[in-house]
Amino acid sequence: MGSTSRLTPVGFAIRILILFLIAATASITALVIGPVSISFSDFFNLFITGESNSTISQIVFDIRLPRILYGLAVGGGLSLAGAVFQAMLMNPLAEPYILGISSGGTFGAVLSFLIGASFLGTQAMAFSGALIVMIVVFLLGKRFGAIEPNVLLLSGVMVGAFFSAAILLMMSLLNDSLRTAVFWLIGNLSLADKDNVFFVLSITLIVSTILILLSDKFNVLSLGADYAKQVGINTNTLKSVTYLLTSIMIGTLVSVSGIIGFVGLLVPHVCRMVLGVDNRIVFPASFFIGASYLVLADTIARTIISPAELPVGAITALIGAPIFIYLLRRRFKIIF
Repeated sequence: MGSTSRLTPVGFAIRILILFLIAATASITALVIGPVSISFSDFFNLFITGESNSTISQIVFDIRLPRILYGLAVGGGLSLAGAVFQAMLMNPLAEPYILGISSGGTFGAVLSFLIGASFLGTQAMAFSGALIVMIVVFLLGKRFGAIEPNVLLLSGVMVGAFFSAAILLMMSLLNDSLRTAVFWLIGNLSLADKDNVFFVLSITLIVSTILILLSDKFNVLSLGADYAKQVGINTNTLKSVTYLLTSIMIGTLVSVSGIIGFVGLLVPHVCRMVLGVDNRIVFPASFFIGASYLVLADTIARTIISPAELPVGAITALIGAPIFIYLLRRRFKIIF
């Protein structure tokens, strides 16, 4: 197992605590920073003593806190999904959107804009689109009754390309909803409905917990499917359950945030470079680091040109692309 055998319970607990504190610090920072600044004294009065004026309370509990919770769920869920897909498909470029699930969700969302559906209708159609693509790719990716990683990957790319073309076709028919559709394509947390935050957060935490509990099996799978079968792991069931659960989580997240790129691709690589390749720590680390990354990126997106705001997907791409290139150079010692 190599480095996987050196992870002790105490070491694991210390790392998780540090990662949790990073996410908590990012969340508190996002709460106090914005077009209306909140002093730490006001923050202390609001959360410790319960005393604060109604304006600050409304800004925190009705606007910023729900958005931060969405950021934690979306950032953590996408990052963990990236780590899981990279481990399952044994492909370092695998990430949540490469299997076409996001394109299906976006197709449903843009279709809802075209027919004038409500925001709840948009979420329902986005999730339905993601679910349909998930099932199609899953069926296409099976070979002789078992998931074949390369076939699954290629099926996802092709199905995603088909739906992306359909999305562009529908956008040419939009008028007043075009800006909303563009924000959805880039990724944006401001469109999320605060009434659904508990549902989205619950789905993300439940699925993430199950995936993290399966992390030791992916350590074995990394040694080869034949070896995993020899030690008693049903690789077909593992891959099928993992794909379905992760896809349901991605569909839920896409239905409220649109397409937010680079989070699921970048964060798992950073975690492996810093913490090693043991999936028992990479999976939870990806969740916490991804959650922190998206919360801070969203804070930048809503404050950099205040009172207007940028789509958070643009910020994650602008930050993520140079970092990924740097990591690529370090990993393969590329000289430009």
